Amino acid sequence: MRVERRFLEIHPETPAKGMPVSDLGYPPGQWSRMMENLERMGKAEEIVFSERTFTTNSHKALLLAEAAKEEGSAVFEALNEGLFRAYFTEGRNIGDPQVLRDVAQAAGVTAGLLDQAWSDAAYEERLDRDREAAARIGITGIPVFIVDDRWILEGAVPVELLREAAKKVSTGKS
Repeated sequence: MRVERRFLEIHPETPAKGMPVSDLGYPPGQWSRMMENLERMGKAEEIVFSERTFTTNSHKALLLAEAAKEEGSAVFEALNEGLFRAYFTEGRNIGDPQVLRDVAQAAGVTAGLLDQAWSDAAYEERLDRDREAAARIGITGIPVFIVDDRWILEGAVPVELLREAAKKVSTGKS
């Protein structure tokens, strides 16, 4: 089974300095349910989430992640984990270039790749391609898991649901 990471910027209108989550437009009850679900699943996986009172612009982080794919899986996964931890656990602003530099350095990203990620049009083109593909099939949230071009699981889902989808694909059942 092939796994491919693609990226989708959910709130591109968010300024680089970030903004309160209340400005995202989610009804308070919906936001509360989303955070409770995330917290519950995090506990099951021993992931600690900080209280989310602000959101950040993820565009530069996504460009960096796209470029880091070329560094190999170990560096890419370390960066992915570092970005996740910085944002969700530590509550850091991953729209801040210095935060991204710190996370990239800790992950072992090659010096200079960060500036290349932000200046090379090829990475912007890849993000645009992924955004267009997501729009064509109606994806509006992240993460999304498309298994064997058939199973689409959107949002934070329990690991068991991912295992079930992979099993159905591997056995040819739909």
